[in-house]
Amino acid sequence: MAGHIQDRWYKTETTPDGKSVKVKTERFGTGLRYRARYIGPDGTEKSKSFRDREKRLAEQWLTHIEADMSRGQYVDPRNAQTTFRQYAERWVQTHTGEINSREAAERRLRLHAYPHIGTRPLGSFKPEHIRAWISALEVTVPAESHRRIIVGTVSAALSAAVEDGLLSKNPCQARTVKLPKPGKPRVHPWTASQVFGVRAALPHRYQAAVDAGAGCGLRQGEIFGLSVEELDFEGGWLAVGHQLKRIRGKYVFALPKGGKVRDVPLPKAVATALRDHSEAFAPVDVTLPWRTPDGPPVRKRLLFSGPEGNHVRVSNFNEHHWKASLAAAGIIPARETGKRYASAPEHGMHALRHFYASVLLDAGENIRALSSYLGHSDPGFTLRTYTHLMPSSEGRTRKAVDSLYLASTPQDHGPETAQAA
Repeated sequence: MAGHIQDRWYKTETTPDGKSVKVKTERFGTGLRYRARYIGPDGTEKSKSFRDREKRLAEQWLTHIEADMSRGQYVDPRNAQTTFRQYAERWVQTHTGEINSREAAERRLRLHAYPHIGTRPLGSFKPEHIRAWISALEVTVPAESHRRIIVGTVSAALSAAVEDGLLSKNPCQARTVKLPKPGKPRVHPWTASQVFGVRAALPHRYQAAVDAGAGCGLRQGEIFGLSVEELDFEGGWLAVGHQLKRIRGKYVFALPKGGKVRDVPLPKAVATALRDHSEAFAPVDVTLPWRTPDGPPVRKRLLFSGPEGNHVRVSNFNEHHWKASLAAAGIIPARETGKRYASAPEHGMHALRHFYASVLLDAGENIRALSSYLGHSDPGFTLRTYTHLMPSSEGRTRKAVDSLYLASTPQDHGPETAQAA
């Protein structure tokens, strides 16, 4: 057994004749009687006190400590008293990656985790606590895909706590904990008439933004961060080297999502639209911090600007221009008097990227090239997202045979001609 058990109510004394006897201490009958003590891996003494008649419990506790040490699952009892919120707040601050990812994780924890499990000590977590919390989430977070992201963030924090020695096991990974399903809806790309309907309904100064999204697959931040020097009209390429981001209410320039700098083919029609736009609305010089609100200033000559002559304020654009154009094109309901437009997350500017992907796949472009143009880090992700848009084998078969027949002379209509060919 690791350590030993001290009896605070009795002490051993030696009589004049050399015999050892137990005598009552000044604490006899008061306070917790037994104190289980051991030396932890860090070399310091740890202890836990037990009441009278609980010596067996004290012995079991020490035996459990010894077993945890031998299995490499020992957790310092003092660290185990750290609450989930205390640890998670430290974890978020040291979380590597994009600052927006850290802020999103902090927001998910603050809104959906801390109110339920924030005050629970790490050492007290059991799978039942996670199951109860996930069940409660169903009331406040209807979207299963969103719940899965929230639970994933909590699980990541608890996994870090395990690695840091504050927790023996991650309760989110217990077999009885059923994680929310991904539930990612199948992408239903807009039709060409919807794309051009939205474009026509936008104010003139924003119409070319639709061309950059639907014709080059750019994200919204990449569109409104697009600078003049990134356009190669002669070579037919568009370089995506940065984006416009909003962090803690302030705008910054930053690398594209995932740091994926890329080159995208610039179709002639899109090039013409962007060139006409720059003639109607002169590009503006904008200086913003790089990556974080306190980052070094960076100057870009932006193709798109707001009416005030600065960069586009995305939140204002989304609410007052984009949604209005969606309503005008019949994609979402018209706004009721005195109310805001209905939420339409599947019809944000990201819908233009889906349209772009559907056009390229329909034209026979391969997944690897499409993944590169979209700035995805993994072609597998592109395939999983858009596989249902790829032409089917039977569709290709029909198209191949139809093309063969159409290539025949007008007089030859039967299969004999095809066979001869």
